[in-house]
Amino acid sequence: METIIALASSLGLATATGLNAYLPLLTVSVLSRLGLIQLGEPFDLLSHPITMIVLVILAIVDFIGDKVPAVDSVLHIIGLVISPIAGAIVALAASSDIVAIHPAVVAGAAIIAAAGTQSARTSIRPAVTAATGGTANSFVSFLEDALSFVLSLLSIFLPVLAFVIALILAFVAFRFIRGAVRVWREANPRRNGVSRVR
Repeated sequence: METIIALASSLGLATATGLNAYLPLLTVSVLSRLGLIQLGEPFDLLSHPITMIVLVILAIVDFIGDKVPAVDSVLHIIGLVISPIAGAIVALAASSDIVAIHPAVVAGAAIIAAAGTQSARTSIRPAVTAATGGTANSFVSFLEDALSFVLSLLSIFLPVLAFVIALILAFVAFRFIRGAVRVWREANPRRNGVSRVR
């Protein structure tokens, strides 16, 4: 049972990094520093003061930049690399005491969860920008940050609930990405080997 709970916690945190790469790491860092959670080596470095300062700076830069149209697109592209890495780190930190599951399996699952969530986020934002002229970007970004923070806390204190939410997010992301691909194919028939009849 402890293995399942730890794995649920890991995947919940990894999914949260897909919404915001730095908040889950910062949340784990602060909670560890406060003594509310225990991190095994070498992940206890997350609670080091220098690590915390760096994470605070990155979180602030990301929080502000993601509210600005065009800048958010650049941050999302960078996030396609950063989020899976952050997801793997925070998932391994949360599951460092799991013996039954190999760390490579945890890291692999975390990378998939974080990358999938980040990919969906990256796909959704241009649609929001186009539909609202960028006016809704700040609101959507704030919702992503809030969900990332809440999911991080749930992953630590109520991991099973966090895992259920992560599954729901994964399903929504899959449906959206599949729909976006279908729309793109319909809008670009020549690139898919289909020519329109005039």
